[in-house]
Amino acid sequence: MNGFTASSRENDHVQTVRTIARIAQMLVELRDEYVERPREDTLLQIEQRLDDMIRLRDDLARRNKDASDEDSGSL
Repeated sequence: MNGFTASSRENDHVQTVRTIARIAQMLVELRDEYVERPREDTLLQIEQRLDDMIRLRDDLARRNKDASDEDSGSL
């Protein structure tokens, strides 16, 4: 046994939520940086993080729908 464990659906949700929180923290830090020194590259980074958040939101919604569909199919 090599110690690797495949993540379960629940763990995937947890990982997604943790990633969302890390990106949210990055956004706060980028905001502070932009307030201190407004620069176009900082705005581009903020936009990229927001795009990341949208993808994660969509991923989380898809996983929730899939889990809901599985639950309703097992009745």
